Amino acid sequence: MPHFPNKEEKIHRSAKQDLFQAPDFYAIDDLLSEEHKLIRDSVRDWVKKDVSPIIEDCAQRNIFPRHIIKGMADAGAFGPQLPAEYGCGGLDYIAYGLIMQEIERGDSGMRSTASVQGSLVMYPIYKFGSEEQRKKYLPKLASGEMMGCFGLTEPDHGSNPAGMVTHFKDMGDHYLLNGAKMWISNAPFADIAVVWAKNEEGKVRGLIVERGMEGFTTPETHNKWSLRASATGELVFDNVRVPKENLLPGVEGLKGPLTCLNSARYGISWGVIGAAMDCYDSAVRYSKERHQFGRPIGGFQLQQKKLAEMLTEITKAQLLCWRLGHLMNEGKATPAQISLAKRNNVDMALHIAREARQMHGGMGITGEYPLMRHMMNLESVITYEGTHDIHLLILGMEITGENAFV
Repeated sequence: MPHFPNKEEKIHRSAKQDLFQAPDFYAIDDLLSEEHKLIRDSVRDWVKKDVSPIIEDCAQRNIFPRHIIKGMADAGAFGPQLPAEYGCGGLDYIAYGLIMQEIERGDSGMRSTASVQGSLVMYPIYKFGSEEQRKKYLPKLASGEMMGCFGLTEPDHGSNPAGMVTHFKDMGDHYLLNGAKMWISNAPFADIAVVWAKNEEGKVRGLIVERGMEGFTTPETHNKWSLRASATGELVFDNVRVPKENLLPGVEGLKGPLTCLNSARYGISWGVIGAAMDCYDSAVRYSKERHQFGRPIGGFQLQQKKLAEMLTEITKAQLLCWRLGHLMNEGKATPAQISLAKRNNVDMALHIAREARQMHGGMGITGEYPLMRHMMNLESVITYEGTHDIHLLILGMEITGENAFV
């Protein structure tokens, strides 16, 4: 099971105040509705109050702060883009993106928890599930009473999900599921898993697997250098009897999981802007406070160059996501457009984290500042939900019409 603090091992709350101020060099706030800004600011306040004071301690000690789930649900982070009739937010994709931005400003692992819940568990149940499944699971998932995970990646099949070997057989009154999934966020504590497996005809289908089903285990992944405040694990299926009513009826083939990944990748493209902004904000503040050679380091040309480039890239990413959000709202966003944003913005955020870490010198590797934590987290984000290079090939295929995957 994941490492949760017990009564003797309390999570340390830092007394250091979160002074974050978001950059908005192109007055992008003017493009947002009042509702968008209200939602963003309320999530930002929650992050400052409940995430920032504990996140360094959690990351240092590899602890997932499970108590934070209720606050995350109350902030509207679970399925905010899904209909209110199922207990969800009923918001648009701009609002969804802004929520992910603010949570990842706190920590990528916290945003991963929300992304998996909303885009990879709730979304497929809403999109491909039966009405009975929607009513049974979505309200509890939205409130945080129930948590979920998404099973696609396997030990030997990551970027090639078509090669999956996890499979199930029709046993008459139930399905018998066998196989394993790996690198699964939320797995160690999830109540349900949306699992993609092949049926006897070799077609990919989605199954809702519930904790407590005999033969279903979720061993935790240890010794991570990244996403240390997030719970990661495996899903192991050893002759698991899955009721037939737990099959997602609305989709067949890889279209199912890939549609979910598009939603998650969209959220990531916004989320990493938050991580980049946090690094930039820390670098600006440090450049004014740290003195060398008799003056603030912000007065030196090389430091100003770094800050100017950071602000430029953040501004470009903000505009990219704003436009993509409108395309999502209109139902016009293509998978390739989402890939472009995910690939560009994660690379941008990782570069900014590294540059900001250098500006902080030796202090940049300590938990006094968020740089090293963001940098390590982003090393995972640039790999999951489609690696940096896989998204390049998605774009290449869109441009040329040629499939370079095979």
